[in-house]
Amino acid sequence: MTTLIDRSTTPSVSEESRYWQAVLTRDRSFDGFFVYGVSSTMIYCRPICPSRRPQRAKAAFFSGPEAAELEGYRPCRRCRPDQGSPDQPQIEMVLKACRYIQHLQEETPRLAQLAVQMNVSPGHLQRVFKRLIGVTPRQYADACRRDRFRVRLKEGGNVTAALYEAGYGSSSRLYEHSSAHLGMTPASYGRGGRGARIAYTLVDSPMGRLLVAATNRGVCAVKLGDRDSELEADLRAEYPAAELYSDPANLKEWVETLLGYLRGELPDLGLPLDIRATAFQRLVWEHLRSIPYGQTRTYQEVAEALGRPKANRAVARACATNPVSLVVPCHRVVRKDGGLGGYRWGLNRKELLLAKEQALASPPQARAKVMK
Repeated sequence: MTTLIDRSTTPSVSEESRYWQAVLTRDRSFDGFFVYGVSSTMIYCRPICPSRRPQRAKAAFFSGPEAAELEGYRPCRRCRPDQGSPDQPQIEMVLKACRYIQHLQEETPRLAQLAVQMNVSPGHLQRVFKRLIGVTPRQYADACRRDRFRVRLKEGGNVTAALYEAGYGSSSRLYEHSSAHLGMTPASYGRGGRGARIAYTLVDSPMGRLLVAATNRGVCAVKLGDRDSELEADLRAEYPAAELYSDPANLKEWVETLLGYLRGELPDLGLPLDIRATAFQRLVWEHLRSIPYGQTRTYQEVAEALGRPKANRAVARACATNPVSLVVPCHRVVRKDGGLGGYRWGLNRKELLLAKEQALASPPQARAKVMK
């Protein structure tokens, strides 16, 4: 889910991570929302430019051509970012609609209400919004509400207060929306994934071999290990009745995103998920995704934040059963005495992940040491 910003503003760190992901995938829905410059060539491009993608450290993001040119960058001759997008009027309308939705905070506007504000028909607004953003206005409003929920958690609030402040009328509403967001039905999962087609691939990563698996709705497994055979066996044990097939090409973008995260280029992973979870697991996993990059929480702190101070063991079980490592960062939960606790993919990997995140979140001198 992408949160859009006014073109006159400077992208924040979290927005930059989404912009970089858009560059990696050449996401057309971002065309017209920003341009990126390459410091080694002093050329700026559209996110959909077919030219070779730069190293993350050499990429800078700007709200538009004017901002890039003020910094001395020249327009790319291949993608012509200075000539504007043919969809610009519609992009401006969608930006206005996004700002309106964000301004309402606790209320989800009806499509007809939103269309009146944009001075267009509901059907036209729905079609253009879905084409440019990839989701409907209601889905965008739901995503904004989920983002507010995570922000409240990051600010230190407990789950109950956070869900009401984010605009959920009750915890059941959060569960319903999280269930729709996370995907796989309990019945399908309970039958070992019967009826599901799951694509997977295996690649080398800074943490050993990486397995990524997904349905047509989103990522359903992210596993780390030493041997392909063991990782494939683990996937088959989890989904014994599903149709599993190797498909490196169609999973390439999500794999590149995960590898970028492991290289320290992306602090957040906003990948779509298709996983099964109980209500408690869902709360735990949502909370884990709110732990800031480079920080940790104890099992007890997570339990207390959920309003269940005696549920630290249940929290540990939820961490141990997390099917999408990295996307749900269960490695950021440690024991109260400072010990690492458990980690399904090996304590050595947990230690390395934490050390790298903490170093990259530290001052430049520390970052330089960890990147050597």
